[in-house]
Amino acid sequence: MPRFFIELCYQGTAYHGFQVQENANTVQAELSKALTIFYRENFELTGSSRTDAGVHALQNYFHVDTTIDINDKHIYNINALLPPDIAVRSIREVGATAHCRFDAVARSYSYHIYREKDPFMRDRAWFYPYPLDISLMQEAAEMIKEYRDFTSFSKRNTQVYTFNCDIIESRWEEFEGESYKVEGIRNRTREHMGVLVYHVKANRFLRGMVRGLVATMVKLGRKQIDLSEFRHIIEAKDCTKADFSSPPHGLCLERVWFL
Repeated sequence: MPRFFIELCYQGTAYHGFQVQENANTVQAELSKALTIFYRENFELTGSSRTDAGVHALQNYFHVDTTIDINDKHIYNINALLPPDIAVRSIREVGATAHCRFDAVARSYSYHIYREKDPFMRDRAWFYPYPLDISLMQEAAEMIKEYRDFTSFSKRNTQVYTFNCDIIESRWEEFEGESYKVEGIRNRTREHMGVLVYHVKANRFLRGMVRGLVATMVKLGRKQIDLSEFRHIIEAKDCTKADFSSPPHGLCLERVWFL
């Protein structure tokens, strides 16, 4: 049976995550509903990267097996049926064994922090109007690349076969009086002071991992812990040592990488 990859983006504020859940609205539920209405057939969607409630994505995927000829010509119609905060970007036929989750070789996320009140960023970034030592946070971001076991940054009750992740990129970017594109607002830039963006790319991520890394590095930036304590948190392999307080709306799945 032919298999198709469906690429989409979404603002996750209104949803309880990416993949379907009982008694909660999700991105998958909305896409399934739109496809069913347009094609008059139910589809079984397989998701690529699970995102938590409130998390956004510039790129994510489902795959579906169907004999119906679904293609890019139908994107306009499907998007017309979807809510304004979800958009299909592409539909393409792939090999019968291609898998949008298991064939992904890497994923990249960004986490956004702003430190001056701005109503246009309130649901896309973490408002944190306190002094931060960015140099310490940058050192911690580099330190992260030395490790593979991120048990300390995985939320409890996570059923995974390993806590090992290969970190490809980990760095902070600071916008100090420079143009910074407000995510989700097309072709709009503003002058922002002290906007911080954490970029991280890895072969895989654990549940809550990026938010745990960010919140713990912010704690370091506030000098509530030092670099040796940050290293100890990583090496402790104990999730009670890390901080997971960073809100979900600052997190964005940027890209899913395939060979």
